[in-house]
Amino acid sequence: MELLVNRSMKMVDSDTELLRCIAAGDEDALRRLVALYGQRLYAYALQITRDPALADEAVQESLVVVWQKAGRFRQEGRAAAWLLGIVHHKALNQIRGNANQSIDEDWDATPARGPLPDEQASAADQRRLIRAGLEHLSVEHRAGLELVFYQGLSLNEVAEVTGCPLGTVKSRLNYAKASLRGVLNRAGYHAEDIVG
Repeated sequence: MELLVNRSMKMVDSDTELLRCIAAGDEDALRRLVALYGQRLYAYALQITRDPALADEAVQESLVVVWQKAGRFRQEGRAAAWLLGIVHHKALNQIRGNANQSIDEDWDATPARGPLPDEQASAADQRRLIRAGLEHLSVEHRAGLELVFYQGLSLNEVAEVTGCPLGTVKSRLNYAKASLRGVLNRAGYHAEDIVG
């Protein structure tokens, strides 16, 4: 357990140092940051925008903000939460006025771990049902689920990223989970049947 705590602390120090270097104008530090977080930021932007081009644009705009404002990182939270917060707002800006966002077939960005064929079929059916449930959620509700379940942020970090009060975050998350649970129940699944 102590080893895990030390690794986690070392990563935070590394991220903080990386942001300090970026604030000092070190382009190589920005490239290292992109290597560490680029895929994660893009995946989150894609969850919000549902469009690869818009997601890419949101990430590019976010990296410009990081380059310009890295010195403003307050070291009170995790660098990942700060970065996701920037991407969150840039992605929302990308889709403003485009209310007809649909869930694409690549919603589940979790890499496959080699399940058996029948498990693959069941998982595909579950993903389809989850996508159907997500289709009825607002961007804000989908973003909350993504930040908690796929990005691993705490509720306080989600509140910081989205700029919403903690109570609103909890309410949105509960609504989103209940909505998905309803879709799954109507299809004959129970929440405990869904692995993930």
